[in-house]
Amino acid sequence: MFVSIRSDSLQAGIEAGKRAASLIRQAIGSKGHATIIMATGSSQFETLNQLTEEEGIDWSKVTLFHLDEYIGLPVFHKASFRKYLKERFIEKVLPLKSVNLINGEADPAQECQRLESSFRNRRLMLLW
Repeated sequence: MFVSIRSDSLQAGIEAGKRAASLIRQAIGSKGHATIIMATGSSQFETLNQLTEEEGIDWSKVTLFHLDEYIGLPVFHKASFRKYLKERFIEKVLPLKSVNLINGEADPAQECQRLESSFRNRRLMLLW
């Protein structure tokens, strides 16, 4: 685990984005692909901004999962984390190898089972 404490959220986000980019490049270089899971919320703005600006990442070799979603919230709602990731990250780095977003409108138990089967046999890198 790597811990970095910064008093400035801008610098913390930039550093986190650069570190995440480095780890993604390493995974692609050693395994030919990377699987990442992303958190959402205002604390991630700078990290995602930096990550989308990083060069030398073949996003077509990256599988994305996201961490959370509100139950019952449609994807077009302004508070939807799926909407957040699509606008702040996915649309900026396309194409991705695979995108696995939590469907907040699906039956929660079935959605958990779907995601669990998608997670199996993957080593995830948590970006937050």
